[in-house]
Amino acid sequence: MVKENPSLRTDETEKGGNGRAARGPGRRLHGAIAHKLGTAILSGQYQPGDTLSGEVAFAEEMGHARAQGVSTAIGVQSNMATPALATHGSDELRQEFLAPAIAGEMIGCIGVTEEGSGSDVSSVRSFARKDGDDYVISGNKMFITNSIQADWMCMLCNTNEDNGPHRNKTLIIVPMNSKGISKTKLKKLGLHCSDTGHINFDEVRVPQRNRIGEEGMGFMYQMEQFQEERLYAVGRTVTFLEDALEETIDYARQRQAFGRPILDNQTMHYKMAEMQSQLEAIRSLLYRATDIYVGGGNVTKLASMAKYLIGVMASEMPAQLLQFWGGQGFMAENR
Repeated sequence: MVKENPSLRTDETEKGGNGRAARGPGRRLHGAIAHKLGTAILSGQYQPGDTLSGEVAFAEEMGHARAQGVSTAIGVQSNMATPALATHGSDELRQEFLAPAIAGEMIGCIGVTEEGSGSDVSSVRSFARKDGDDYVISGNKMFITNSIQADWMCMLCNTNEDNGPHRNKTLIIVPMNSKGISKTKLKKLGLHCSDTGHINFDEVRVPQRNRIGEEGMGFMYQMEQFQEERLYAVGRTVTFLEDALEETIDYARQRQAFGRPILDNQTMHYKMAEMQSQLEAIRSLLYRATDIYVGGGNVTKLASMAKYLIGVMASEMPAQLLQFWGGQGFMAENR
């Protein structure tokens, strides 16, 4: 599907931001892509498998998308906003929010990060107090992917002032059209076709039946959910960097310097082999972590290692590859 869909393979998607799709008012491009994926899954055209191994294979294919904002948005839907709902949510909650998300008929987002509470998840301050059969939520979430167009948020917030900071948080499904929610779209340096927002909650009323699993277990559920998020990010980025490497090798065969292709210089082969080895090592770590996770094991350490290593490669490798393109590497047409 990635190879056949021009909106994923070209830069036009990124240039146009998250433009409106044909599905109807308010729907964006990745909503249309999600709908196509959902249709393919439900019709049997695409079989992701019954375990995370199929999802990792899917993540690797999404890495071929040049418009990485789209694969980011899809990854939030498939591996960040939905795992806890699928594992710990009630049948009623899964039917109302998970089934439409799988079908691509609803867009989800994950609400964890706040102003001043990023990597330190235990310090989130949003609070949901009980009022009758409802939660009443006040607070904010920052840098939330999909949030401007999302139908619902899987939101981590405090539900108790005691037992903190790890046993007083709960995951709650919050419909994004609820009264009291305001949204501000954020402008980013990249990933322009993926919307990112600052979301404010002012006395937002949500039924307590929208709680995922047990009250007070939200932090633990979110830590579990992070593992799938990390593995998706690793799988996608390995492929993306491999594509960049292969394109550079192809260009190095064409670029002439001192009467021969620059690829004929042995130092080029050393550098390319080093990069290929590093990416293959990260992929092996990814596959090992996936096998352990599928078998019911804890992969917090391995998934974190893989995310760290691919983060280093994603920071360093593009700049290194750019050197082999010379002036062409600074041209917009070669993004």
